[in-house]
Amino acid sequence: MTQVIERGTPLPTPQRAGGRRRSPAAAACVLGGAMAAGLGLGFLAVLVIVLWISSPYPDSGPGGALHLAAGLWLLAHGTDLVRYETLSGVPAPVGMTPLLLVALPVLLMRRAARLGSACGDGSDGDEVLPASAVFSAVTCGYLAVGSLATVYAAGGPMPADPLSAAWHVPLVAVLAAAGGVWVAKGRPLGPLPEWVPKGVRRAVARPRYALALRSGAAGALVLLGGGVLLVGASLAWHGAEVQGTFLALTGVWSGRFAVLLLALALIPNAMVWGAAYALGPGFALGAGATVTPLGFEGSAALPLPRFPLLSALPPQGPGSPVTWAVGVIPVAAGLAVGWFAVRRAREVSYGETALTAGLGSMVCGLLTAGLAGAASGPLGSRELARFGPVWWQAGGAAAAWTLAVAVPLAVAVHAWRNRPAAGTGPGDEWHAPGTRELRWETLRRAAGAPLVPDRAPAAAPAPVPPVPPVRPQPQPNPVPVPEPDPEPEPDPVPTPIPDPVPATPVAPPVLPVSGARVLSRRRPPL
Repeated sequence: MTQVIERGTPLPTPQRAGGRRRSPAAAACVLGGAMAAGLGLGFLAVLVIVLWISSPYPDSGPGGALHLAAGLWLLAHGTDLVRYETLSGVPAPVGMTPLLLVALPVLLMRRAARLGSACGDGSDGDEVLPASAVFSAVTCGYLAVGSLATVYAAGGPMPADPLSAAWHVPLVAVLAAAGGVWVAKGRPLGPLPEWVPKGVRRAVARPRYALALRSGAAGALVLLGGGVLLVGASLAWHGAEVQGTFLALTGVWSGRFAVLLLALALIPNAMVWGAAYALGPGFALGAGATVTPLGFEGSAALPLPRFPLLSALPPQGPGSPVTWAVGVIPVAAGLAVGWFAVRRAREVSYGETALTAGLGSMVCGLLTAGLAGAASGPLGSRELARFGPVWWQAGGAAAAWTLAVAVPLAVAVHAWRNRPAAGTGPGDEWHAPGTRELRWETLRRAAGAPLVPDRAPAAAPAPVPPVPPVRPQPQPNPVPVPEPDPEPEPDPVPTPIPDPVPATPVAPPVLPVSGARVLSRRRPPL
């Protein structure tokens, strides 16, 4: 059958089975995830090409620089790289991930997920994509480009380990995409799904878990802040050594710029190392060498790389009162956990407050362990196979420090806030501290119901049975009655004429006034 289409007539839009037109939202989400991966690769490729062009002694062509950029992009996801060109001929793994470099793929993926959630808003018949569909589409597009980058980096000087890339890249993509979709949907904090056991759902709904997360995050932030102070103070104390190492690495400005960029990318790693040092376990500098506040031994024979951040290490030998003073940092973290774990409500018991502080300490330990695991890794083989803090030691020390300080502080703060006021008797609890918080908590819980109960509906009146209409009865015909004869009229009697009376003025009537007092009228004196 031949169909004639007139000029200027729009072509029909393909329809779905339900009558809605086919929406490009899913394809846009997949394209957004692929573009997020492509932008990260492009940024690193431009940076590496610029450094390669400015280098006076380039070792390879532009192809080698692009392969190195792909390897750096995979390293930003936590993937281990393998360096084959070594003096001993033994392949050396490179697993130290600069944490500042991780922010690049995370931010791009989060942005792609947010933009994908905005596609298909339902206007003009578009299909609205659920959060699960946006998450799946963006992740698939990102992982497709990631798999191509892994294959391309295999031909460079530092290829990626396939097994490491198989789970590091999807992990970063899934976490970043989930965060972006969650933010785009308005940060919902609804109940857990139905497949979760009922007891677990009820337990998680309690306010102690939100307080534990908040207090644990506060403790971890205090530890990181203390690590920054330690790193900054050590760099300032060893300023001459740091400057000498920086100038001795290379004599050209392009090489110094590359070293400066690498040092800046490793600043978050140094923060975590400083926090682990303050906690007590410290961090490892290879096989048999550990830096702790109690001492620094066993690093004289290690071939440590000449790097500005490593020049700020404490001197070898036993610790001193200056290094022992770093114990103030975990104590401050424990105080933060204990302070934020206290609820402003009088009905909370001391056991509930202590349990919340203990859970906050566990959260702080888990966060510290995760950061320590991400900030450490091998920088070679044999002696440099262990580099950085041990995750379980750092996490356990953080949980122990904060638990020992946070629980007593939380109980003491709870008792101080709920203490009775001075001079209040047993009948004056209305003005006691904590009563106002209790009243506000009660009003907040009752905010969903009206404060004044609704009136009971009036009883409906009983139905009145209908009254049947009264039919008029037929009247009998009237019987004519004979009229009586008229009586004779009497003679008229003359009416007497009265004497004229003088006219007397008549007072007008007094109208009654409502609401006023009427006084009796006095007679005039005679």
